[in-house]
Amino acid sequence: MYAGIVMGSVTATVKDANLEGIPFLLVRKIENGKEGDLIIAADQTRQAGLGDHIYMIGSKEAARIYRRGNVPVDVSIVGFIDTYNEEL
Repeated sequence: MYAGIVMGSVTATVKDANLEGIPFLLVRKIENGKEGDLIIAADQTRQAGLGDHIYMIGSKEAARIYRRGNVPVDVSIVGFIDTYNEEL
């Protein structure tokens, strides 16, 4: 499980048919209380927006939550972080 901050959105004009309707967001990972790499994550919540603190899952579990068959994603946003007790 990863934590991150939403930095923006990503638009893909050509993508796999199983990805239709799934928004992609640009997320800065938070690792050990410090801002890390930028990654692209599929937004399973369909509600995350700029500046939101979120948590994500990766690997095959990220694709399984969609229950649409073979969805080609590596990271999915699955929830929001209400409070974060580490200073960034």
